Amino acid sequence: MARILLIETSTAQLSVALAEDGLVAASRTSGEPRMQASLTAPFVKEVLNGKGLTVKDLDAVCVGKGPGSYTGLRVGVSTAKGLCFGAGIPLLSAGTLDVLVSEAHRLGAVPEGCRYIVPMVDARRMEVYAAVFTPDGRQLTATEPVIVDAESFAAERAEGPVLFIGDGALKCRESLVSENAFFAEAFPTAMAMAPLAETAFNEKRFEDIAYFEPFYLKDFVATVSRKKLF
Repeated sequence: MARILLIETSTAQLSVALAEDGLVAASRTSGEPRMQASLTAPFVKEVLNGKGLTVKDLDAVCVGKGPGSYTGLRVGVSTAKGLCFGAGIPLLSAGTLDVLVSEAHRLGAVPEGCRYIVPMVDARRMEVYAAVFTPDGRQLTATEPVIVDAESFAAERAEGPVLFIGDGALKCRESLVSENAFFAEAFPTAMAMAPLAETAFNEKRFEDIAYFEPFYLKDFVATVSRKKLF
């Protein structure tokens, strides 16, 4: 039985969970924005303490690798790497879009006869990070930034029911008008990561702790604050 700590910090919602044999045994979640830096480590401690465990009792740590928030990803990945290095256990990762597909099933949001699931991570304005998946989680297109308009995913919508899910999905509702378009606002969660982490662990798809980096998709661009500090 694999005991895996799960950390998901790629979007506005932060979650940490413990999975045992692919099933969630404990979890903590916060929807407060920009709290990854202050709550990730405490959530890890609370989840483990609640089960009477330490990091050395784990078989691995799995972290959401992106795309998503630059700061959130840095916090999650650095926390996961530190835990793995200190305890001498493997590091696993799961893509944010893959986790959203799993979340769709966890929430029971997949419509009957669904042909495709399109997870969407909000990238501001009408842009999202997205890809097309089959309902069983097979990725069909590359993960890329998409500026959504009326023609976006037209071929998929023409074939049958399509679920658009994620924190970027609802803002696209007016552009993707179709009887085959279904929408679910959701965040990738550590709980939905559990089956993905179990599969990755069994297949020994371990990351290099020293060199693993988040999948940002876009380069981080620093901006100058308009507020006068002095």
